[in-house]
Amino acid sequence: MPFVTSRDGTQIGYSVVGSGPPIVLVDGAMCWREMGPATALATELKGEFTVYTYDRRGRGESGDTRPYATTREVEDLEAIIDAAGGSVAIYAISSGVLVALETANAIPGKITGLVLYEAPIFTDSTRKPVPTDYVQVMDQLVASGDNAGAVKYFMQKGIDVPWYALLMMQLFGMFRKMAPVGPTLPYDTAFVAPLWTYRPIPPGRWRNATMPVLAIGGAKSDEWMQNAQKAIAANLPNAQHQTLPGQNHMVAAPAIAPMIREFLL
Repeated sequence: MPFVTSRDGTQIGYSVVGSGPPIVLVDGAMCWREMGPATALATELKGEFTVYTYDRRGRGESGDTRPYATTREVEDLEAIIDAAGGSVAIYAISSGVLVALETANAIPGKITGLVLYEAPIFTDSTRKPVPTDYVQVMDQLVASGDNAGAVKYFMQKGIDVPWYALLMMQLFGMFRKMAPVGPTLPYDTAFVAPLWTYRPIPPGRWRNATMPVLAIGGAKSDEWMQNAQKAIAANLPNAQHQTLPGQNHMVAAPAIAPMIREFLL
């Protein structure tokens, strides 16, 4: 597998399939090339695009140079963009949306368009509040080495997985299986928590991101999630919002791929 070297020296693993204009896929929390939606989506898109998938730092084959900062992940994505020729479209999902938006705001000249699916930010009171000490508890769990506990806390308090689903995950050892990426959960929190305000996004939050943007919410997702995607579209200079019928946060690759093609080609 090829690697790029990010600005701080971190090696970032990536893969390339297909042919056509380049697109980079950006994963959300706890996902990497071997676990998550990116590889299936790359297969759907490879007939029309040259598709770049990569392991965000701390996951899969990528390194994890400390100290962490969100700007390091922007630099990681820029390194992938440069490997793809320096001008790409981006599809991002979940917390990866914030990685993509911060990158688009920092280096708008290198990004031709964005397709964004369900950023988990809280823009109104329809979202059940997360604990006020969520960030501190998550940091403490990771610092103490309780990575499985961090995964469980994220599932329970961060994304509000129902108790019965948590019980099944515990019975099948899922927290233990996902523990290796537990230390990266504070990284995703660093991107999304500043927008867990239950208020509108500050005007001009990503004012430099003037490329065409499509913000998508799944029709089966909760009201707060759908409202957040509308708020993102309203905040950006050149964005539109669409709803994807029949989908929730776990969007199927065959369902999202046609929207990506239609918007970017």
